[in-house]
Amino acid sequence: MTNLEKLRELVIDVFLLDPAEFRFDLTREEVDTWDSLALVSLAVGIKSTFGYHPTPAEAMSIHSVRDVIRILSEKGVRFEE
Repeated sequence: MTNLEKLRELVIDVFLLDPAEFRFDLTREEVDTWDSLALVSLAVGIKSTFGYHPTPAEAMSIHSVRDVIRILSEKGVRFEE
């Protein structure tokens, strides 16, 4: 499974999305379940899936799936498209 596939599954699971709703350009404003508790769950999921725990500042800067990719890419996680 690629890192993009892992991230897709994580986002679908955390935000309780139908798989058809997922897009890599999905933003916080488009997801009703994207609240502060879900953001904590996303940070925990990032740690368990990718081995990196976002700092509180990084977590607060996540407003889209692309932000997660950016943060993890900066930490050396590769995302092949």
